[in-house]
Amino acid sequence: MVTGRAIASAHLQGGNTLEKGSIRTAKNRHFRSKSSSSQGRKALGLVAITSLLLTTAACAQGAPTGASSVNSAGATQSATPTPTPSKVAGTVCTTEKAAQTSSGQTYICVVDQAGKLTWLDSASAKKLSDQRAAEAAAKAVAEKAAADKVVAEKAAADKAAADQAAAQAAAAQAAAEKAAADNAAAAKAAADAAAAQAQAQAQAKAKVVPAAPPAQGGCDPNYSGCVPIDSDVDCAGGSGNGPSYVRGPVTVTGSDIYGLDNDKDGIGCER
Repeated sequence: MVTGRAIASAHLQGGNTLEKGSIRTAKNRHFRSKSSSSQGRKALGLVAITSLLLTTAACAQGAPTGASSVNSAGATQSATPTPTPSKVAGTVCTTEKAAQTSSGQTYICVVDQAGKLTWLDSASAKKLSDQRAAEAAAKAVAEKAAADKVVAEKAAADKAAADQAAAQAAAAQAAAEKAAADNAAAAKAAADAAAAQAQAQAQAKAKVVPAAPPAQGGCDPNYSGCVPIDSDVDCAGGSGNGPSYVRGPVTVTGSDIYGLDNDKDGIGCER
């Protein structure tokens, strides 16, 4: 690339060469014609003025070019981009909840959705934390509802089982009471039947004693052996209080109206 300084140098060299050529030409003309020295001096003066003008123009053209080059170089240097800071978000970290600051941004080490420790900017980390807190709260509510449901179902099942057991116990008690009543009734019926049968048997075994004929000589016809007829007769030597007494033994042939046969063997006043 041709710089402004190179262009200015070329102009200066060209001006010097032209100046030297003009001087030679003037000298040659001076040697060739001494008679026209004044004319040669004039020509030399014109050439010198021309060379001076050319040199001035070249310098004037070269100077801005050099300044432009310097400015361009400075602008190029100042326009060099600032190195971009390395990316932090999304990179792997090692300690959960650790923090770092880069380019004015704070990054937090969190467990991402994939379960890996990752740097996230603070806003994204907070959003993820809030999301997980909401999910945890929803999970806790669901778990509590499920636990309450299990408790309620168990309580209902226990109550149903208790009610069923109580009903069964009541039914068993009622059945037992009925069975006991039935057994008592059957036992009473059996006892009554036995008593009736015993009474019937006793009545069947009882001897039918015909009425004794009227006694002769003042003796009661219900006895064999003379038992006086009175309001009451007791065995002599016993605890009875009479008014009449009889010495035994006497045989009961009818009804023992005086109660002389205590053991009911048909013989009274045996002692």
